[in-house]
Amino acid sequence: MTARFLLRYDTFSIAIPSCFGGVTVVFRVTGAPMAKGGAVQYRVDPKSGNRISALGLGCMRFPGAPGRPDAKTADAIISRAVEQGINYLDTAYLYPGNEACVGASLERLGLRDQVLLATKLPHASCKCAEDFDRFFDEQLRRLRTDHIDYYLMHNITSSAQWKRVVALGIEDWIARQKAAGRIRQIGFSYHGSAADFLTMLDAYDWDFCQIQYNYLDENSQAGATGLHRAAEKGLPVIIMEPLRGGRLTNTLPASAKKIIARTSLTPAQFAFRWLWDQKEVTCVLSGMNTLDMVKEDLATAQVSHPGSLTPEDRGVYTKVVAAINENMKVGCTGCRYCMPCPKGVDIPGTFAAYNRMASDGYWKALTEYFMITGACQDYTGPGNCIGCGKCEQHCPQHLPIRQELQNAKKAMEGLPYRVGRKLLPHIMHY
Repeated sequence: MTARFLLRYDTFSIAIPSCFGGVTVVFRVTGAPMAKGGAVQYRVDPKSGNRISALGLGCMRFPGAPGRPDAKTADAIISRAVEQGINYLDTAYLYPGNEACVGASLERLGLRDQVLLATKLPHASCKCAEDFDRFFDEQLRRLRTDHIDYYLMHNITSSAQWKRVVALGIEDWIARQKAAGRIRQIGFSYHGSAADFLTMLDAYDWDFCQIQYNYLDENSQAGATGLHRAAEKGLPVIIMEPLRGGRLTNTLPASAKKIIARTSLTPAQFAFRWLWDQKEVTCVLSGMNTLDMVKEDLATAQVSHPGSLTPEDRGVYTKVVAAINENMKVGCTGCRYCMPCPKGVDIPGTFAAYNRMASDGYWKALTEYFMITGACQDYTGPGNCIGCGKCEQHCPQHLPIRQELQNAKKAMEGLPYRVGRKLLPHIMHY
C-alpha cells in the first residue's frame, strides 16, 4: 500500500492501489487549516479553540490603483498564503475596494471555508442602531459570505467611542448576530492610550483584540502591558503594524540597518522574530503584497517560537530602538486614518518623505518629496494646510500633525525644492 499525506487544510488522505479497490480515503481533522509541509506554526485562540496561524495576511496593502486592488495579484497572494497554511485574513470596510477584492478572490479560489475571515465595523459612521445592519449587510455582500469569523470595532482610540455605540444598542446587536451565527468572534482594534486600552478590555466580554505592537512600540499605545493583560483575560491578541507601516524596513536609519545586518536577518525578519518570541502574541498580520514577501515571511514564521530569543538577542533590539529614535522625525505609521485632507494635503506621503531624510539623506528624501507633493502637477504639500485639525482627530498615534506638517515644509521646501518646482514642469514638458 502507498500512502499520501497532505497536511493542507487539516486533511490527509490515504491512496489505496487499484489492486485493493483503488479507493482514496480522506480524513479531516477539526480545527483551523494546517500548513502543507509545516511552513506555519499555529497558536490556539483560548476563547474559541480555533488554531490560528501565527502569520496572518493583512489584505489592506494589495497592489493596484487606489480603491481598485489588482485581482490577479490578490488571487496569487491569497492562494499561496493559504496553500502554505496561513488561515487568518484581515480586511476592513474602510479599506477602499478591499473587502470586495478579498471576497471575490476567496470565491474564485474556493477558499472561504478554509480561512478565518476578519473585517471591521466603521463604528464612527454609525449614527443610529439601523446603521449596524446597513454596514454589516453590505460587508457580507462584499465578502460573498454569510458570516464573519472575527469581527472588530475598527480603530478604537478611547473608551468613549465604545460608550457611544453602546448607547445606540451595539451590545444587543452583537448578541443577535452571534446567536444567528453571522458573527463568530467579536473584538476591537485599538490605537489609543494604555490606560484606555485596559478600560476597553473590561468594558465588554470580548472574544479577542487587535493592537499595534512592534519592538519600537513596546511601551506606547496598548504596549506590552496591554498585551499581557489581554492574555491574562484569556483573549487572543492579533498584532497589526508589526513593521510600523514599513518604517522598520524601508526607512530605517543607516545606524540601525548596520546593527541588524550583523544578525544575518533582514529588517522584516528581525521585527517578526521579536513578536513571535512572545507567547502572548497569537497572530501577526503582515501586509504581504508580493509572492516574495509571502515566501520570506513564511520562512521566518517557521523558525520563530516563544522563548527563542536570548538575552543577548534582546540587547540588540535595545540598540536598534535607540538608533531609530535618535533619527526619526515623525512617528507616522502610514495608516492613512488622517485622510482625506479637505485641502488635498498628502499627509502620510509628506511624513514618509520627511522621515526618509534620516535613513537615506536629504537628496533622496527630496526626490520622494517632489513626487509626493506634485512637483509637475497640482501641489499636495503641507503649504495647503489650513490648520483645521480634522486629521488630528483621527490620528491613532495622536501626532501633532499640523505642527509636524509645518516642520516638514520648513525642512523640505528650501531653495532646491522651490527651484525644482519652477524647472521640472518645463523639463518634463520637453
